[in-house]
Amino acid sequence: MTSDMQSLLQPFLEKSEPRRGLPSAAYRDVEFWDAECQSVFARNWVCIGFAHELKKPGDVVPVTAAGQPLLMVRNGEGEIKAFHNVCRHRCLTLVDKPGNVGKLIRCPYHAWAYDLNGTLRASPHFGGTGQHDANGFDKSRSGLVPVRTHVWQDWIFVNVGGGAPHFEDYAGSLIRRLEGVDWENVDCIGILDFGEISTNWKFIMENFIEPYHVQFVHSSTTDQPLSDHYTIIDGNCMGSAVDLGEEVGTSGSLAVSSRYLALYPNFILGRYFPDQLGVYLNIPTGPGTMNQKRGLYTTSGKQLRASEVEDLKRLWWDVHKEDHEMVERLQAGRASTVSDTGGVLSPVWEDSVHAFQSLVARDLIGRSSN
Repeated sequence: MTSDMQSLLQPFLEKSEPRRGLPSAAYRDVEFWDAECQSVFARNWVCIGFAHELKKPGDVVPVTAAGQPLLMVRNGEGEIKAFHNVCRHRCLTLVDKPGNVGKLIRCPYHAWAYDLNGTLRASPHFGGTGQHDANGFDKSRSGLVPVRTHVWQDWIFVNVGGGAPHFEDYAGSLIRRLEGVDWENVDCIGILDFGEISTNWKFIMENFIEPYHVQFVHSSTTDQPLSDHYTIIDGNCMGSAVDLGEEVGTSGSLAVSSRYLALYPNFILGRYFPDQLGVYLNIPTGPGTMNQKRGLYTTSGKQLRASEVEDLKRLWWDVHKEDHEMVERLQAGRASTVSDTGGVLSPVWEDSVHAFQSLVARDLIGRSSN
């Protein structure tokens, strides 16, 4: 991090009351984005996909993580692996859309081919016509470059830098808060694909983990009074929760006890009692853009009619679009010099936001910001 960037973070690092948020540059500047790719997204476990979207051997999905092109693949043994999405010959991206490649991942440029475990199997005519080897060329050292991967339940995580703690330790605080979920009977009943959202990825995370906005932004889609909410700060897990005396879920509104949990940096899971989960796939693509999907899950083997699934999809689409309007306007507001010092955070309802932002600042400057 440059000294200029550290000076921009100084108002955030100062222990003012109330605490200030991150400065506008953290949401707009390419320099900040590049620093996040090298620190936040490279050092930590980042969620990049849904395991159920790679059903068969040879299924591949390209994705970007830490600003780098990666590919996910299910191999012949049924494992999901991630690799840098780059041919070792001329560094062309190998996979440009989801699909099934069969038994080999072939480069469309010069037909180099890799098996589903990343081993280079063919380098046709590399040493001349009919000569597939060359002096000094070691095929065994020219396979795809793997990325450290962990599949937890239906969600694929990578640690691009390779130095993060074991996933179970890294995510332990989140996993403990999901005690009681019958993972053997969790079923994905639908995916909502929102495509590109014109906002910085942090706004999506911050919006999810603070309950302050719910009664104002979601007044027509939820019935969860602010007074019933509380925030959660637990290591790499932060968010909020609401406990209601009666679980009343309808097709047009959400009025159930809920847990809104985030695993730093980009994983979001909502638990809706008694028998639903929602998981967000948040893929940052630049300082002001990201892609988002939401997976809808039932638990405890609950079966829903097709009409009930469609009702849920409509409800969550509406809830998300309400949030998307807010986060895109947050992004637009960061163009003002008024936002240079970050605004202020509620000490009651947005302490979880401050905890999240503190982890970002910690990774950016390499020390604790608390």
